[in-house]
Amino acid sequence: MEQKRLYRSSRNKMICGVCGGIAEYINLDPTIVRLLWVIFCFAAGFGVLLYIIAAIIMPEQ
Repeated sequence: MEQKRLYRSSRNKMICGVCGGIAEYINLDPTIVRLLWVIFCFAAGFGVLLYIIAAIIMPEQ
């Protein structure tokens, strides 16, 4: 059985592909993940920082 890996998406990419990669990993529509990320940014306040960190840490597909 092949192990799933979390990558930045090169197909579902708006800025860096972080949300697209997360959506591909959990088999969800990328638009839903992007909307949830935006809500998280406004609610928690540190979502932008987490996005930048994820873009640096996550490898490109």
